[in-house]
Amino acid sequence: MNQRPGTDLAPVHVWLNPVERDQRSAAHALLLELAGTLLDQPPVLRHDAAGGPHVDPLWVSLSHSRHLVAVAASLSGPVGIDLEDRYPRDITALAHRWFAPTELAWLAGQPEELEAFLHLWTAKEAVGKALGTGLRNAGLSREMPLPATAPASSGGLVGGIVASEPGLALVHLPVRADAVLAVVVPATATRVVLSEHHGAALRSTAVSRTSFPVVVRGN
Repeated sequence: MNQRPGTDLAPVHVWLNPVERDQRSAAHALLLELAGTLLDQPPVLRHDAAGGPHVDPLWVSLSHSRHLVAVAASLSGPVGIDLEDRYPRDITALAHRWFAPTELAWLAGQPEELEAFLHLWTAKEAVGKALGTGLRNAGLSREMPLPATAPASSGGLVGGIVASEPGLALVHLPVRADAVLAVVVPATATRVVLSEHHGAALRSTAVSRTSFPVVVRGN
């Protein structure tokens, strides 16, 4: 991945927007809106051969669930973002196929198995996006940092450095009760600015306890 000029002091920006339909188009529009606040010229969105979004000279990432879109942008290094819906499902086969023994052992010890599974799954997806490879090259087998506390639906997870990619760090941010959001940022990042949008308005959200200061913007 080509390194773009930037500064480690530049925050990573994460924007959320509730959307009920046409999530892909909504995510593109939200990403361009965010990029427009960080650049002096009108942003241009393009996609690489694998479908990954690019808005030069930023690092960007996007994701969507059934009811939310999320985008991230940074001037200081690669970012990746992944949203997953919370709903009951059988995750046993997927976990045993892809998760490392240490991850399976951690998963088995958690009081909320689905929540713990989504914590790991979104992390793996977000790292793949930050690397620009997606889940190719055994991305699902890549071990993730395990939180010191159990995942909870209210958020508040401690972030950590990705062992196989020490230039990247993982943080989970608190969003709506029906979704899990993982963000991967440069390990040198000092701030993550989280903004939840409702059209042109902003709504405050809770601040998660992470290894990175999270600034919440809202009315």
